[in-house]
Amino acid sequence: MKPMHTSVLTCMAVLALGLGACNDEFLEREPLDTVTDVSFWQNEEHVRLAANATYAYLKGKNTVDMENMGDNTVWPTVTEYQRISTGNYGADVGALNTEWNDDYAGIQRCNQFLENYQKADMSADLKERYAAEVRFMRVYLYSYLTALFGDVQFITKTIPVSDPAVYGTREKKAVVVDWMMKELDELAPKLPLTYPPTDYGRITRGAALALKSRIALFEGRFDLAEQAAKAVMDLNTYQLYSNGDPKTSYRELFTYKGQAAENSANRETILARVYVKDVSMHNMSREVQVPDQAVRWNPTKSLVDAYLCSDGLPIDKSPLYTENAYTDYFKNRDPRMVQTILSPGSAWGGLDDGDADNNPNAVYNLPKFKADKKGAVTVTGFYFTKYVEVPAVGLVSRDENDFHLIRYAEVLLNYAEARLEQGKLTQADVDATINKLRSRVGMVPMKLDQLSTQGLTPRTELRRERRVELALEGQRYFDILRWKQGDVLTQDVKGIKRAFAPNQSDVSILPVDAEGYILFLTGKTFTAPKNYLWPIPFVQRERNPNLGQNPGW
Repeated sequence: MKPMHTSVLTCMAVLALGLGACNDEFLEREPLDTVTDVSFWQNEEHVRLAANATYAYLKGKNTVDMENMGDNTVWPTVTEYQRISTGNYGADVGALNTEWNDDYAGIQRCNQFLENYQKADMSADLKERYAAEVRFMRVYLYSYLTALFGDVQFITKTIPVSDPAVYGTREKKAVVVDWMMKELDELAPKLPLTYPPTDYGRITRGAALALKSRIALFEGRFDLAEQAAKAVMDLNTYQLYSNGDPKTSYRELFTYKGQAAENSANRETILARVYVKDVSMHNMSREVQVPDQAVRWNPTKSLVDAYLCSDGLPIDKSPLYTENAYTDYFKNRDPRMVQTILSPGSAWGGLDDGDADNNPNAVYNLPKFKADKKGAVTVTGFYFTKYVEVPAVGLVSRDENDFHLIRYAEVLLNYAEARLEQGKLTQADVDATINKLRSRVGMVPMKLDQLSTQGLTPRTELRRERRVELALEGQRYFDILRWKQGDVLTQDVKGIKRAFAPNQSDVSILPVDAEGYILFLTGKTFTAPKNYLWPIPFVQRERNPNLGQNPGW
């Protein structure tokens, strides 16, 4: 059990108490049926409650949901994130307004805390630590707003509805980014390196520095991204998780066994959204291998093809790769592939898996395409295993697996990429970053001096490493945006060769490309520079015409 986060989740109930500044100058006494700023900010308990309430705005499963905007996975039905991935959407899509509203609601909550916490009678150092956590949360929320919308309203104080600032214009993105960099520099030293187990899940100094590295990398400020990533590395607090077995270590990190709250050997997690049995749970495992419907998370052929062969070469260059049967997809590949994408012989919660006998079993054999409510159906021929707890597959919203928001592997990838983009990447850098990731799973190391002879480039391979290492962790769409690779989002979403399906009658009507691969989603578009930013939500512009609109929308 995770005692700290149980209390945090309980404390999030303060959100429902109506805790807010009283802005009506005509009220002469405190209301008797709500908590107000006048009566609340008195002691350490109040400050802790208010700080904990801001943790509600950390993304959880939604971080993984955002993978559906990229090219790693596809939802079986039309969703708003899928529409965004196709480029066929407008400013009226609800997901845009939800992101805008949720982020600004969290920012308002943080601003309220920062305007009131000094009133409390408590330790000054602890007071400032809580404030640093809340300042981190505010930066975290602005990082999503600026990445998705560009220029945004920049609000660092609570704003009542009557305030003219509600109808203000947007601030330049660069100004907000400058502020985020400065904020993280200032708040990081006020945070501890670690917490006792009872406080697992709180924001640390490493989280602040890692977030700075992520934001700086997204913005092309490679010197700052390098410095922040190196600062995390130099803390000597984090290391890649391993259980001693390269065949299972990577996948185990995303299971109950690997959770830092339960396993002190996990020193890789830097920031997680923590879940607790019977208190706060989610439905991820079931959605990945739901035993009577189409699975929500379908790995794409594009992702599968991205994994190198075990000799370090892409599938179109390696003599180890053949494709004559379904099982060939999984042979002689980067070990992270079968620890991310379900391979034949793996533990399985999806019941009937489409094998010749159509019998429920606990081991996966072949993909199922027939929607008969007897087993998990795939639309691409692939399933994920990452993040799946098989016992939770058969239950609805009974999954307590934590979601990784920032982990040390990302920091290493940030450092390597920042060095590369400055023309400073060395083999020593690769050995200290990329090759540590490969070593964990028993993959051959990357050698810079061999890439050119193999027809490869360091940039292509570093980006490949990032894709496969961070698959299903909510980073792919943002990487595509910052690399200005919107063209990959125009590519058709494909699956396995139709001929490899176990029951041909189940797939006979599915369209295929010229090579026989199943075509699931076509007609995707991406217009540059328009689609590199989301449009300002329609409803927000209706409320405040001063927001304007992003180019092309």
